[in-house]
Amino acid sequence: MIRRILIICLMAVVAVASVAQSSKKVKDLQKQRKEALQSIAKTDKELKTTKKSALQSLHQLNKLTAEITKHKEVITALNAEISNINKQERKINETISRLEKDLNAKKEAYAKAIRGIAGRNSGYETLMFVFSSNSLNQSYRRIRYLREYSAWRKKEAIKISEQQAELEKKKAELAKTRAEKNAVLGKRTDAANKLKQKEKSQKEVVADLKKKEKELQKELNAQRKQAAALNRRIEQLIAEEARRAAEEAKRAAEAAKKAVNADKKSGKNASASAGEVRKSQTKGGYAMTKDELELSNSFSQNKGRLPMPLSGKYMIVGHFGQQQHQELKYVQVNSSGIDIQTTPGTTARSVFNGVVTRVFVMPGYNSSVIIRHGNYLTIYSNLSEVFVKAGDKVTTRQSIGRIYSDPEENNRTVLHFQLWKETTKLNPEPWLNK
Repeated sequence: MIRRILIICLMAVVAVASVAQSSKKVKDLQKQRKEALQSIAKTDKELKTTKKSALQSLHQLNKLTAEITKHKEVITALNAEISNINKQERKINETISRLEKDLNAKKEAYAKAIRGIAGRNSGYETLMFVFSSNSLNQSYRRIRYLREYSAWRKKEAIKISEQQAELEKKKAELAKTRAEKNAVLGKRTDAANKLKQKEKSQKEVVADLKKKEKELQKELNAQRKQAAALNRRIEQLIAEEARRAAEEAKRAAEAAKKAVNADKKSGKNASASAGEVRKSQTKGGYAMTKDELELSNSFSQNKGRLPMPLSGKYMIVGHFGQQQHQELKYVQVNSSGIDIQTTPGTTARSVFNGVVTRVFVMPGYNSSVIIRHGNYLTIYSNLSEVFVKAGDKVTTRQSIGRIYSDPEENNRTVLHFQLWKETTKLNPEPWLNK
């Protein structure tokens, strides 16, 4: 009997120890949940500061997805907590069940013992138990045994009752904790559902953006055609100027030859008074006068020191050559110049001394101005108003026109600037003093 009781008490101690261990695990899980919630709060703060543009919408979606993942981690931690609490409850219930059975058995035995002792007290059974001893010492031991046994059973019954009460208390605490965790789980689940809805909304935004991608691609193709048309027009005008200069050079040479022959016939000294000689630096290139050659050399010597082709604040938003499209992730664009964004009302200005050779209009670029600097040319496109005309001589930093502001794009003001040498397109940025 005593051995059985010791085993039951040991099991109760183990159960309490198990509860303590499980409580530590719950605390660890709560710590993990807290860290996840802190991460959610940080992400949520970042989301609130995120602007809603095309590319940033994708960025926002990624953040939302990350936040949802963190919420799932919170819910997983809560589920683990609840599962752990359930295990604790089961262990406690099993322990309580065993203790209740043992307690009932002990109560029965105790009552039986009491009844037995009472029966003996009413008759002579107790005395017979004592006096049937073989000796006086044995009688004394039996009396002491009856007393100690009765006291021990009472003490054990009290201990078990106290332990049962303590376990019942633990069970109540765990039930309360479980209720609290279930409440938090409900809130977190609701939050996760809301975030899923946000993610759904964001995915719809992205779907719309992808839907518009075709429109953007169509617009890009149109822009490419416009840019190609502009380049063809510039090349055409350069070729025309080169032909005209070549014809002038030919006429000047023929006139000079006639003058020399006439002088020879008249006996005068040969002269080149018939006209100024033009020479080109390359085959088929622009035939320049002496002044144009000097201007060309001066322009070349000022590489890296040329002023920006506009006044006021600016930002280069499009670079020369092949670049990635700002909105279409996998699309490359090829630009013959640079795009410079500025504020509405800003004027374009000549980057160097030169002569205006052409003023023309092209779809997508509004008005354009070509200024020749010897065999170098600068092109200023997307002007809403032009202050110069073909044949005008311009000086460095002279205003040549007002840059167009697009009302459909919140008055976006962008100057398209190109630099050519003969028929070769150059990157303008290394030439400018930015």
